[in-house]
Amino acid sequence: MFRRFSTNFAIFSMILDFLLIEIAIWLAALLRVPASHLNFIQLININIRLPIWIYPVFPLIWVGIMFSFSLYDGKKNFKFADEFSSLLWSSAVSLISLAGILFFTYRDLSRFLFLLFAFFAFMFLLIWRSVYRIGFRKKWFGNYAVHKVLVLGSGTIGRSFFDQLFAQSDLGIRVIGFLDDDKSKQRDLPDVLGSLDSVKEMIEMHHVDDVVLALPRSAHQRLSEIVNQLHEMPVKVWVIPDYFSLTLHKATVEEFGGIPMLDLRAPALTDVQRMNKRIFDILFGLIIFPVVVPVIGLTALLIRLVDGKPVFFTQRRVGENGKLFRIIKFRTMVVDADKMQDQVTQVNEKGDVVYKTPDDPRITRIGKILRRTSIDEFPQYFNIMRGEMSFVGPRPELPSFVKNYATWQRKRFTVPQGLTGWWQINGRSDKPMYLHTEDDLYYVQHYSIWLDLQIIFKTVIVVIRRKGAY
Repeated sequence: MFRRFSTNFAIFSMILDFLLIEIAIWLAALLRVPASHLNFIQLININIRLPIWIYPVFPLIWVGIMFSFSLYDGKKNFKFADEFSSLLWSSAVSLISLAGILFFTYRDLSRFLFLLFAFFAFMFLLIWRSVYRIGFRKKWFGNYAVHKVLVLGSGTIGRSFFDQLFAQSDLGIRVIGFLDDDKSKQRDLPDVLGSLDSVKEMIEMHHVDDVVLALPRSAHQRLSEIVNQLHEMPVKVWVIPDYFSLTLHKATVEEFGGIPMLDLRAPALTDVQRMNKRIFDILFGLIIFPVVVPVIGLTALLIRLVDGKPVFFTQRRVGENGKLFRIIKFRTMVVDADKMQDQVTQVNEKGDVVYKTPDDPRITRIGKILRRTSIDEFPQYFNIMRGEMSFVGPRPELPSFVKNYATWQRKRFTVPQGLTGWWQINGRSDKPMYLHTEDDLYYVQHYSIWLDLQIIFKTVIVVIRRKGAY
């Protein structure tokens, strides 16, 4: 059976997708006449004969667009959520493209037939991938050849690499052991097979396929010697750079001026993910426009009549990659409330600084209602549509707080900041400030459109319950 990450499997996937889309066209045409019995479908009594060019063109365009979305790159779509997101967005673009082609070439095609085709094609593409994933994990297609890996260096870097592979044991990759020059590790750790000098011997003895170099920066000279030795061995050599303390999220190798270099500030989102996230924000923003904008207008009028000016409260916040912008909220406090912050800041029994309390005397009567219902955040809709924020992401922070952040906390700024996020649905204001960043980093590391949808859905539930908002 094809390996999930092989070129052969990618070609197999493209051929299968092509055939399934062909079947979807044929099935939709076959069912169009029987579907005429439904009351809401236009009656057609004769069998459908589609132009012959549709059968090769539709699958070719759809598969080509999926290819451009990296859907056939198994390594980029290792998680089901990532693959589903790629499939969903590439299918949407494909159907829009095909509809456009039909508009200019063949307008006689039944709209219901096109919808049937779209439904069948998408479901076929989704179902075979889901079944294959389940079968791959349960080994329905037989046992896969084990890929043997030898890790040079049993320190923090090497162990972290081992832990990640162990958590993904279904990949068919097995670490046979470690090599390390530390005598105590050779003596006390059973998986340390020997010193770095024995690398060639171990490769031959265990039939190693890949060697992973996970040595610290202090072993730079040793690294060069080992790489020279491995040039004559039939193995792939991988290097894990010991630059974790310098990176803000992850590092990637890219060409800069024609020279391969390590980018220590690589974005958390790929270009495709970033495009998907922005498209999602725009489409979702347009969908909720008829609801959100009237609420914003009526709330602004109410604040103006009861509490007077100003209606909105703007404040400088730190956005993606540390860029400053002005966040917009409804004013829920008395004028000049910022100057009274010291009067309400408290320290709880654990020694944590608490900036928000349910009985804050600065909050107006209308402000309490707006905060409980989260309507005070609605004006950030305009921040989102301008591209300064996203619907989902870490909350934009005050510059004064960010100034005291540790390096690891700054990773939260590697994605667009959001109106709601992971920590908002897991505690909101009930949770102490120092725990927010850990939840934000969880979102950064597990980002997908599917996760965004889950967070938005759960946010609505949390807001309705009025849990932790004040």
